[in-house]
Amino acid sequence: MIEILIWTVVALFAIGLYLSWTAGRLDRLHARIDAARAALDAQLLRRASVTQELATSGVLDPAASIVLYEAAHAARQAEEEQREVAESELSTALRAVFGERAQVEAVKEYPGGEEAAKELAAAVRRVPMARRFHNDAVRAARALRRHRTVRLLRLAGHAPFPLAFEMDDAPPVALADRPGT
Repeated sequence: MIEILIWTVVALFAIGLYLSWTAGRLDRLHARIDAARAALDAQLLRRASVTQELATSGVLDPAASIVLYEAAHAARQAEEEQREVAESELSTALRAVFGERAQVEAVKEYPGGEEAAKELAAAVRRVPMARRFHNDAVRAARALRRHRTVRLLRLAGHAPFPLAFEMDDAPPVALADRPGT
């Protein structure tokens, strides 16, 4: 009788330890998602800010300046539900303006243009990386939350179901492969 009680206590302890570990892992994944989302937001804001600065600097032709400024402004002002679309439109505008190396070279000819082009290239390159980190964290959390034990025992608590950030983040060819940056 005592032996059965001891084994029951050991089994319950092991189950409790597993559930505690799983809940802790899920909590860490949610924290990782929050940190990755903050980093993604920062990179998207940086890309939009650099684009706006370049659009208002006078180094681009008026049509390109208007296209970039409006797309960057829309991306910065977008509501959360429209953010992915607005950021994708900014990516499209950047590809339209900087689709050819000649446009980048024209920007570099102006005073401060070299630095502006480098800053924009860096911002454009960091967005896909930040989005990938965020979406990887979301994918890991979703996989853990799909487990039957996690769902039945509600180990995720009241945390919202994590959503990936889907957008077109392909960089302009002329900015994507700048050597030395």
